[in-house]
Amino acid sequence: MSVSTPTGSRTAPRVLLDAAALSGCRRRVHLDHDPSAAGAPRALPDPAIEQRRADAAAHRVRIGELLAEVWGADWASAWPSGAAGPEPGEGGARAARAARTAELVAAGAAMIWGAVLPLDGDRRGGAELLVRVPGGGYVPVLVVRRRITDPGEGASTTAVTDPWPQRARHDPDRKVRSQPRDLLALAQLTRLLEAAGWAPPESAPRLGGVIGLDADVVVWHDLRAGHWPGGRHTLDEYDVRFADRSAVARSAAAGGPALAAPSRITECRRCPWWPTCEAELTAVDDVSLVAHGETARLLRGAGVRTVADLAALDPAAPPAALAVPLPGPPFTDLVALARARGQGLAVARRVPRVPVPRGDVEIDIDMESFGESGAYLWGVLLSYPGGRRDGDPEPGYRAFATWEPLPTPDEGRSFGEFWTWLSGIRAITAGSGRSFAAYCYNEQAENRWMLSSAQRFAGMPGVPTERAVREFISDPSWVDLYGVVSRWFLCAHGKGLKKIAPAAGFGWRDPEAGGENSMRWYRDAVALEGGEPDPVQRERLLGYNTDDVLATQVLREWMSSDRVLEVPLVSELAPPAV
Repeated sequence: MSVSTPTGSRTAPRVLLDAAALSGCRRRVHLDHDPSAAGAPRALPDPAIEQRRADAAAHRVRIGELLAEVWGADWASAWPSGAAGPEPGEGGARAARAARTAELVAAGAAMIWGAVLPLDGDRRGGAELLVRVPGGGYVPVLVVRRRITDPGEGASTTAVTDPWPQRARHDPDRKVRSQPRDLLALAQLTRLLEAAGWAPPESAPRLGGVIGLDADVVVWHDLRAGHWPGGRHTLDEYDVRFADRSAVARSAAAGGPALAAPSRITECRRCPWWPTCEAELTAVDDVSLVAHGETARLLRGAGVRTVADLAALDPAAPPAALAVPLPGPPFTDLVALARARGQGLAVARRVPRVPVPRGDVEIDIDMESFGESGAYLWGVLLSYPGGRRDGDPEPGYRAFATWEPLPTPDEGRSFGEFWTWLSGIRAITAGSGRSFAAYCYNEQAENRWMLSSAQRFAGMPGVPTERAVREFISDPSWVDLYGVVSRWFLCAHGKGLKKIAPAAGFGWRDPEAGGENSMRWYRDAVALEGGEPDPVQRERLLGYNTDDVLATQVLREWMSSDRVLEVPLVSELAPPAV
């Protein structure tokens, strides 16, 4: 954010940067602080992001309540109500929390929940927890709703109810999962503590802790350890990044030159400023529309600035000016993608015929989940390409769902019914000597929730063992059509199902169909926030799920048919006319 100065003042507007600015897009920092961008196009709020924020806030409240219960008088809250937070009017309560934090620090509180630190130059920040260490001073602890460890060893941890870094021990069961944003956030809090005079002595270690999704340990990080390229430690990396982002924000706020130009990166998919940046990039035919991230930077450095420039190159001869190999897709694919985009093509074939595993009996499967809370719907589409026989179940769509708000044990009931039905179809198929295939699009989600459901609901009727699930997902009859598309097609606009299925002639009945919107529909369908469940939104979710499995069926049949021959081969894509 930027803070305006009084009318007539010649002082540049003040900028205040949270730690999030350090791990995100530099262009976003510019737009967030550029007064002239106030009326620029922005994307609508992303329901999935809003839900993740709500889930993260609830997670923090639970951790605060746990620590308050365990530590009693040693636990102090900077929230005005003494609550674990958040609460209505958090923005208005920030100054009160900052004042309360200062009071608790002055009193030598052992731990301070919901701390807001004094501003320092262009930086601001708050910590879920500050803990006082021997020798004086405080170190920060973050509470995040994501996994921060993996199986292994070597992490430095304490129990979540024992958040004191001096008690940390080498963990034989956990290794640190790389989360650069957590390290940068801890570095920002450390610099704020130092500026306030609240940090441990300079000679003391610079430590910070993180409590993750599993909420079983605090992972402690040494901010002077060389975690970054070239052996730089976190505080050095942070200082360089903060100076850069601060310069970008200050120049934007003062109406100066833009120090960050738009370029497409992974973050763009969820950024509210993407409509503005996309329009700018499209207007100049920027090469990042095809070659994202670091690849685009390297290509520009070699003189390849536009999609047309890239399309005109020889696929077998990368520019001699490229000093290092390009990350990401092979150079031949990048040239072909540029040519496809220039010709308005969504897809191109890599091979004359697309091999797609097929079966006499086929099932399309699509799962719907609600964030990290669970999988509430397993939708299936049964069909008989080899012909239906006497005794075969009726073809068509079926849904195995729970409409109790997640998390709920009823999720285990619906999953058990789904697995029982699936196992029955497989048994009938095998018993009749026919071939079987089941399909999904991007198996990571379905595999994850099948395994998770087997673990969480073990022993419930119909719920398989984890071993049975692993045998199924490793069987060749379980086919990920995303993998088929990725291998045999070049996709100019992305490989998501809603990008690819239209090429096969399929369209969703609901113009708002999408994973993000389904989050909002689900909240209303189960009355997650109170009131009465909305049956219209339940039907909407069932229709959305039905179309997802119909889409994979149509896509598969299209790839197996002669109609796919209408899609040009990659080798047929010509460079643009000079």
